Amino acid sequence: MITASPTQPDASWLDALHWDAEGLVPAIAQEEGTGTVLMMAWMNRESLQQTVRRGEVVYWSRSRQRLWHKGEESGHVQKVKRIQLDCDGDVLLLTVEQVGGIACHTGRANCFFRTLEGDRWHVSDPVLKDPREIYGS
Repeated sequence: MITASPTQPDASWLDALHWDAEGLVPAIAQEEGTGTVLMMAWMNRESLQQTVRRGEVVYWSRSRQRLWHKGEESGHVQKVKRIQLDCDGDVLLLTVEQVGGIACHTGRANCFFRTLEGDRWHVSDPVLKDPREIYGS
């Protein structure tokens, strides 16, 4: 895992990433114990630096146009176990411990809960907790 040192604020490791035109890179979160892909979100330089510093994942929310500490409202934070960069330098793989077992805002374990069967999408994973109980009404 990439580790930051308070005595060595060098962030040149960030230059190894190939950021898109908006300064973002896709980040895939994968559960450490099971290997399940939990979600995909976006990171910018600041969110990646904060992720390394905190040890918990911070994404860039394109819809809110701000940093988003995963679990800031729900309590379902993602504790970083490992950060990897793909061969092209344009995708991150975050191995995490998903606190509370819920990664999706729909109350499911992960965001990939629809499966294509023939020509239709079917919901393949149950809601573990009603989102209204997680976020309020």
